[in-house]
Amino acid sequence: MATNPMHQFQVNRIGPKIEISGIDLSFTNASLFMVISATFVTLLLLLGTREKKLIPSKVQLVSEMLYNFIAKMISDTAGKKAKPYFPFIFSLFIFILFCNMVGMLPYSFTVTSHIIVTLTFAIFIFVGVTILGFIIHGFKYLKIFVPSGVPIVLLPIITVIEIISYLSRPVSLSVRLFANMMAGHTMLKVFGGFVISLGLIGGWLPLSFSVALTGLEILVAFLQAYVFAILTCIYLNDALNLHH
Repeated sequence: MATNPMHQFQVNRIGPKIEISGIDLSFTNASLFMVISATFVTLLLLLGTREKKLIPSKVQLVSEMLYNFIAKMISDTAGKKAKPYFPFIFSLFIFILFCNMVGMLPYSFTVTSHIIVTLTFAIFIFVGVTILGFIIHGFKYLKIFVPSGVPIVLLPIITVIEIISYLSRPVSLSVRLFANMMAGHTMLKVFGGFVISLGLIGGWLPLSFSVALTGLEILVAFLQAYVFAILTCIYLNDALNLHH
């Protein structure tokens, strides 16, 4: 069972079963690694901001780099109006990043490899941005479905396409992260199984692939957190600056 590449994605209950109104709210390995990721994030930020030195320590430098990275990303994609939403974007990015990175550790669990987790994030963002758009612009926000400069003949078709595209945002946002993390970890497990089955003599080739794939997965873990955050900024920009 241990060699099954899909076994690593199995959600297991830890402790007693907790059920409320027919809903299973038990603590699982997914919950545990969410807590671990949040703890690492908290420790990094607490240690990084505890002593604000002119010559920063390594932890402070990492914290400041992450802060400046997200601040610049928000400014470039959503403008000055999006500054009040920096805490949310920053928290979203760093939590997904740490969930991805913690999932790279041996015998760990990759939270973001489950569609229910990524879809929950995506739906929350989609609903929040849509509500924000209507709060700021009222029914004028519906102009997002009517691109300017489109011939009247093509307008009905384009409007339908825009509506479908808008409604598919949570699906594309969640599937992109989930699929990349799941596929990468599955490949790592498969090559790891080849190394074990072929032994020291014949396993050098899959071992080389595993090492290279691990480096690639670390890059993908960062890139997927970045893509998730920057797409959130783009959606936020549509809600704040209606110029579709």
